[in-house]
Amino acid sequence: MKTDLDFLRPYFLGPASENEDVLEALLLEFLRDHAYWRRNFHPEDGQRIDPGARHSAEFQDFEERTRRELFALSAELKRAVPFFHPRYVGHMSSDLLLPGLIAKLVTTLYNPNNVSEEGAPVTLDKELRVGIQLARLFGFATEDGAEPCAWGHLTSGGTVANYEALWNFRSVKFYPLALQAGAAAAEFDPDGVGPDEKPLTAYSAWELTNLSIDETIALRRQVARAAHDREDARMVHRLRRAVREARLESMGAASFFIEHGIKPPRLMVPVSAHYSWEKAMKVLGLGTANLCKVGVDGAMRLETDALRQCLDEAARDQMPVLGVIGMLGTTEFGAIDPVHEIVAERAARRESGLDFGIHVDAAWGGYLTSVFRDPDESFVPRQTVREGFEHFPSEHVYQAFRAIADTDSVTVDPHKLGYVPYAAGAFVARNREVVDFITQQAAYVFDLGDDESEVPRSEKLHNLGQYVLEGSKSGAAAAAAYVTHRVLPLDRTGFGRLLGVTVRAAERFHAAALTMADRLADRVHLVVPFEPDTNLVCLGLNPKGNTSLAAMNRFGRKLFSHMRVDPGQPIQIKEFIGSYTSLQHGSLPEHHAVRILADLHVDPSGFADLTGDVGAEADHIFVLRHTLMNPWLMTGPADKTYIDLYWEYLERSIEAVLAEPAMWRSSDESIK
Repeated sequence: MKTDLDFLRPYFLGPASENEDVLEALLLEFLRDHAYWRRNFHPEDGQRIDPGARHSAEFQDFEERTRRELFALSAELKRAVPFFHPRYVGHMSSDLLLPGLIAKLVTTLYNPNNVSEEGAPVTLDKELRVGIQLARLFGFATEDGAEPCAWGHLTSGGTVANYEALWNFRSVKFYPLALQAGAAAAEFDPDGVGPDEKPLTAYSAWELTNLSIDETIALRRQVARAAHDREDARMVHRLRRAVREARLESMGAASFFIEHGIKPPRLMVPVSAHYSWEKAMKVLGLGTANLCKVGVDGAMRLETDALRQCLDEAARDQMPVLGVIGMLGTTEFGAIDPVHEIVAERAARRESGLDFGIHVDAAWGGYLTSVFRDPDESFVPRQTVREGFEHFPSEHVYQAFRAIADTDSVTVDPHKLGYVPYAAGAFVARNREVVDFITQQAAYVFDLGDDESEVPRSEKLHNLGQYVLEGSKSGAAAAAAYVTHRVLPLDRTGFGRLLGVTVRAAERFHAAALTMADRLADRVHLVVPFEPDTNLVCLGLNPKGNTSLAAMNRFGRKLFSHMRVDPGQPIQIKEFIGSYTSLQHGSLPEHHAVRILADLHVDPSGFADLTGDVGAEADHIFVLRHTLMNPWLMTGPADKTYIDLYWEYLERSIEAVLAEPAMWRSSDESIK
């Protein structure tokens, strides 16, 4: 009987290069194919490099120097981090799927730049197809006749995709105000427009900043249609120019907000969110002071009541809300925010006149959606998904994934759980009409002919550079993601099977942690501080009898030094390689911090004491962090899995650190 591991064996090069011959044969085949392509592009031109050139001194010197430098590089790369091996349980990296790896290497020979179709007629189309593949994964409509119709594209990573999400939200959010101002300047006041079907001038600034994305797109179309109906080319020209000049992008944020008498918008993110959101607020000039960090619960998930308080404050103070960000797998803990509750909260707020975008930062967890998708793209019932798992998915996790289809945009990283080479992030939007508000062409979007254009929207998107932040884009990344998705479909028969293996490994690791907590109880207190939502598991460890947070943190750091990559040492001396993170004071509610410290038998009274030497180690809770995405974790030499071997290794490491208390315990701290 075939197992999931039987299914996976052809897909990777393997921890011991078991599929080396497959990789070598395919690379050689397609290298020769590329050389054939070059020879047959105008073969009548002949050769520019004479065969005898390789016998010249210059040629041989070049070859010798190149070989020497490449050997030196190859030797240095032996100190690289072995992400491919199941002994690596650290950051969000693992072995690469062969289809994407080979596709990237082969496509790099052609060096396409996906900024436009002229530079990449093949791979740009592949990039847009990847966007469609991911949009369907998340439940967005992609048929040309659909309203709304989704689109997506690749970025260098999740950070740039998050920037783009905020850029989109800002451009759409404040367009109606510019449209109203531009129409007034052009002495044009269309009637019966917008959701209330009234004159454009009759809308207040607050009403215009609280239109949904779809309502803003509809308003733009209505005004465009009304302007065309006037059959006054000069007025249309004045209107187009006036709207362009009234845009926030033209005026600058400060001048725009002063002109309209509105406050800068707020962005709401959980305190567990990636640091890229703070960077995005800086980059777009919105200011981190307007970043509302929403509290989380004891599982490090966004707390809905805390979100309501932030929204209440914004409504009371008439502060536009640019968006609410939900994390679908935090980078530190793998936690899944209640996306379904965010969606429900927006629906309720719309009734009172407050609207905002919803973006899902699924850089880590986005590909896990494939576990919930059937090949026909339907969402699988929870009971069906649960077959083969012990606990996954919880009702909370299931509902969060199901609600993605009701959000506005998603960040996802193929170079994480998509197992394709760096750099490959992705941005996906539910409504592709948002590109009209960020295009770098002509009249800042108020091209009144767009609605009547004979050029399909899908073809316009082939001018990709007009709609994205990046100016040059590797087509090789697009080829890697596209081929990978074709070979391993984004549903439970393809990627879902692969990722299901990793979730089961995490469940086994979690169960082993609970067992080991009992086994090690006479030496350390071992705690899993958060119930794992995905395939990340954290561990807190404190020597038995110790009540000092600072000492516990130093113990944890010393323990981590056993599994830390040290550039000065051969990587082969490490039995396992891991990672860590810290729970900073204020990053979770105090009562949850107290609960974790109590489980670790640590005195919580010193938490957040930032004074003196002790304070330097007492403003956080140090935890080991395990990313269990390697497909081979539940295999191993002889009759043990790598999970079994890891726990044996961790126990030995704990014993070694306990034997050297001076390395982690200050002289003024005692073990009781």
